[in-house]
Amino acid sequence: MLASTTMNILKIHGCYGFRKSELRYGHGKMMKKRILRSSEDLTMNGDVYQKTLRLVECSMFAALGGLTYILSSSLAIENYFGCFFALPIVFSSMRWDVVAGRKTMVATATLLLVLAGPIKALTYLLMHGFLGLAMGSLWRSKASWGVSVLVSALVRAAGAMCYVVMYSFLIRENILALITINIHASATFILSSLGFLAIPSMDIIYAIFGTLLLLNCSFFVFLLHLLYALFFTRLGMKASLRLPKWFAKAI
Repeated sequence: MLASTTMNILKIHGCYGFRKSELRYGHGKMMKKRILRSSEDLTMNGDVYQKTLRLVECSMFAALGGLTYILSSSLAIENYFGCFFALPIVFSSMRWDVVAGRKTMVATATLLLVLAGPIKALTYLLMHGFLGLAMGSLWRSKASWGVSVLVSALVRAAGAMCYVVMYSFLIRENILALITINIHASATFILSSLGFLAIPSMDIIYAIFGTLLLLNCSFFVFLLHLLYALFFTRLGMKASLRLPKWFAKAI
């Protein structure tokens, strides 16, 4: 009986030792796989490396865009560099994805909020941020230039209207009403100079104002398309762009 009990204990102990060695071997194999996977992620094509690179580039573009906007506003040269404020957002969207472009826009607005206050941050978003995000999204999806220019112009026009409303609230003056009154006076003067005694209604004045605003935004956005397309082409990203045939032949 003692011999049988001893044999059973030895069998159990041997089985336990074998399973324990198996667990140790499996744990070591799992750790080895994790180490190999981590080393693969840290390579240039690894997932961790690419995410880190995207985060660093978005931060750099946001800092560059925010500081350029602040310096241009402080030196009163914003009108000369206004065409470049949306470039970091478009570039991030084209190089990575739309999420990276949105992160660049939010980071730039946050930087402006901290350094220059909410007015500068809102002005940037309304006049340049949403425009850059719209252009980057449309270019990323390989939309045609006709659709891209139209949608981007509408986004720019909506931002300009919100900008006017915001400053009207800040200065306690209806800027939109002043603009329409001046357009009405100019239209009446032109008609009277031509020999017409008719006075245009306010609906016609609003239509003229909307048409002029859309034309202005369309010309501005079209120039941005030309400038950014040329810039991306020089950087070797021509394959990522959907260029019109006449522009592709010209460059």
